[in-house]
Amino acid sequence: MLLKLFLTFIKIGCMSFGGGYAMMPIIQHEVSRNQWLSADDFNQVVSLAGTGPGPIATNSATLIGFQTAGLPGAIIATLGMVLPSLILIILLAAFLYKWHTNKWFKSSFYGLKPVVTGLIIFAAIHFGMAGWGEAKLPVTWPQIATILITVGAFVGIVKYKLHPFIIIVGAGIMGIVFFQ
Repeated sequence: MLLKLFLTFIKIGCMSFGGGYAMMPIIQHEVSRNQWLSADDFNQVVSLAGTGPGPIATNSATLIGFQTAGLPGAIIATLGMVLPSLILIILLAAFLYKWHTNKWFKSSFYGLKPVVTGLIIFAAIHFGMAGWGEAKLPVTWPQIATILITVGAFVGIVKYKLHPFIIIVGAGIMGIVFFQ
């Protein structure tokens, strides 16, 4: 079990372009494929991982490893998740100065931006709509409230150039108002 956790999360760690949220669909696929957690348990793990400090993908790996194989599982899954990035950063630091002006090198990173953006949008939609399929009416009040908070946050950032901290606090307050 520990070897499978390590190999799975080292594979995920090797694909970690774009940050933690971009990796969530890959982590979800692997957790589902290996039947480590139910869909509800996975959503709870991701929610909990998002509240802690640090990258959500690493926090998720830690919690999934813990749920699957206790403390050794948490350590092994976390190590598997961070080891590829650590090795890559060490290698990039050694060679980046030499290659940072190369046009192919620059172009490859520009090519990754749309993929990362798509993965983040998918994760946002997937987790933002968790549980929507159970609604009996076409649209429920929690769904409308979620959309209002999302649109308000988007408008606050794009149109009014509000600081993200203000958006986060405002969204939290709106969550209390709408969902209490």
